[in-house]
Amino acid sequence: MTASLSDLMIRRRPLSRLLTVSVLFGLLAPTWALAAETPWSRIQTTAPGRPSAIGGPSNGCVRGAEALAAEGQGYVSIRRHRNRYYGHPETLALVQTLGRAMERRNGRLVMIGDLAQPRGGRMSSSHRSHQNGLDVDVWLTLADDPSSARRSAPEGRDPPSMVTADGLALTQRWGPDQLFLLRTAAEDPRVDRIFVNAAIKRGLCRDPAVRRDGRGWLRKLRPWWGHDAHFHVRLRCPADSPNCSPQAPVPAGDGCDASLDWWLSAEARSPKKGASSKPSAGPPTPAECRALLTGF
Repeated sequence: MTASLSDLMIRRRPLSRLLTVSVLFGLLAPTWALAAETPWSRIQTTAPGRPSAIGGPSNGCVRGAEALAAEGQGYVSIRRHRNRYYGHPETLALVQTLGRAMERRNGRLVMIGDLAQPRGGRMSSSHRSHQNGLDVDVWLTLADDPSSARRSAPEGRDPPSMVTADGLALTQRWGPDQLFLLRTAAEDPRVDRIFVNAAIKRGLCRDPAVRRDGRGWLRKLRPWWGHDAHFHVRLRCPADSPNCSPQAPVPAGDGCDASLDWWLSAEARSPKKGASSKPSAGPPTPAECRALLTGF
């Protein structure tokens, strides 16, 4: 358990407190209508200058972000009204890589969800991370055309889950295309880690084809609550971003061990209700981000 918790930079604490903090910070929140506007969410323009990811995924910003096109080769960007389709150029390049790979495979479209706001920073809802331009959500359901993609994922209604209702297994919606998409992302050297539902990871750990072809890439797949209809990709700090704060390295091994078993336990799947705790104060906003916030 602790390896994956450290992925999101949360201090060790009892499970009930951890879940409370997670809910308050939006890590488990699947809906749009959770929160209040932030200073960052009011900014409509990118910060000029050389592209640079600043700070960490949950306490950062991005200079010189680029906007992901609404449509591209093999992909479509959905929920554009959120204005969360900006990122470091390497993040956009990864999206384009995934799209081209899927187009070559079957001609279908990868649906791309939230990246970052124009200058990154904390969002008003749904995410605590996605702040420094190096995160992107990728839906596991594929689309046949841009119009059907946007109709299938309106605000407040996600594409279908790939995990059974009991949270223990994959549904019949999961197939070779989903495996291909996830593996293509994980094997990209720009990718640091990917957050997926624990049942998805366990299904891959048990997949004979994955075992046959080698499952070293599973190391990057980190189990986390939710993430049953999409996966969350996080890139490494780029070489052009000296003020980017990397996370601790992903533990060695493929993660198909007892640490994964905990995520499928009754304790993990049935969090206690009614726990009360306030999150501790986070680290101060990086000075470079304060400058971007005041300079729009």
